[in-house]
Parts: sequence; C-alpha cells; structure tokens
Amino acid sequence: MAIRILLVDDHTLFRSGIRLLLQRHPDIDVVGEAVDGLDGVKRALQLRPDVVLMDLNMPGLSGLEAMQLIVQDLPETAVLMLSVSEEADDLTTALHNGARGYLLKNIEADYLVQSIKRAAAGEPVISESMTAKLVMQLRAGAGSAAEPTDKLTARERATMVCIARGQSNKEIARSLEVAESTVKIHVQNLLKKLQLSSRVQIAVYAVEHGLDKSS
Repeated sequence: MAIRILLVDDHTLFRSGIRLLLQRHPDIDVVGEAVDGLDGVKRALQLRPDVVLMDLNMPGLSGLEAMQLIVQDLPETAVLMLSVSEEADDLTTALHNGARGYLLKNIEADYLVQSIKRAAAGEPVISESMTAKLVMQLRAGAGSAAEPTDKLTARERATMVCIARGQSNKEIARSLEVAESTVKIHVQNLLKKLQLSSRVQIAVYAVEHGLDKSS
C-alpha cells in the first residue's frame, strides 16, 4: 500500500516541485496540499495521511504549532519538519514536541524519499548535517537534574541505546538477539515509563542522559 503524504508549505512553487518529485514513486501517494499551518491541520484531520511534510516557518499558525496539534489528534501520523533553518534550537524544539524528524530543504531527492519511508515505518529521521548539532545541543543542556533511569530494565536500557544509534526494530532484535516482537514491547515500555510519545523522544532522552555512549 502506498504511503499517503500531505504537503504543508506556504510556497506554491516548492509544493509543486515536491509533488512532482514524489509522484515518480509508485509507493508514495501525495493525497493533499495545504498553504499554511491552519490549513494543514484541517487537511490532516480530513485526510489522515501517513506522513505530513511540514514547513517550519509559515504565516499565521506556524509549522511547529500545527505539528503539535496534528500529533495530538493523529498520533499515528508522522510529521516531518522540512525547513531551511539550521538552528539547533529549532531542531530540538521540533523533536521535543513530537516531530518524527527534521529535514533541511537542501537535501537530495533520494534522501527525502528514503526519509519518508523510514518515518512511515516509525523510525526517526534527521538531516545528516543536523545530527551533530542535536547531540551538542542536548549535551550542553544536560545537567544534574536529569531524571533517574533506574526504573528501566537492562534490556530496556539496551534498547534505548540502540534507538539513539538510529537502529530499526529489526536491527535492534539482531543486536540484542531477541525477537522483533520483544523489541516492540521494550519500546512501548520505554514510552510508558519515561512518559514519552515517540522513538525520536526516546533517542533525545538517551542523548540528554548520556545513554547513547553506553556500550
């Protein structure tokens, strides 16, 4: 089944270019477009897409505000921020508030397509050039007031480390020598115990607490 995409950007020419690019792929279906954040929320609730490609800065309701509303009402929908901003603050704010990923508008077409497919499969995606900024930002903000992680089992902690390294459930299962269904249970336990809402937030939490450096 094709991945259903909603495009949200206030620049008509940019939306048209992305639509033409994605239409070349039979496993991706652009089901709608929106001209601003408010229109994006309305269209998302109407169409219930698998993935929303959302511009960060738009007049009226911003992409960040629209993303939060969509994630709240449609938790199964992955929102990918697609922006020109290379500011670490924009990146971390988007991820903390529920974005499945953060992509720069200067990425290659193939990278965009692969990112959409990964996001639809539940994986976090971040432009490669922004990854180092994310790690530096989170480590700079980490302090002694970090939440305790003694509530996690050894397997859950190991799963968190793997998620922070960008591994899929299948790769985690191979690394930990467990069934993929077991990994899914560990992920759900992490979300519940740490009161998080996505794999991206698990990865962010791991970096903030230095768990991504665990062996």
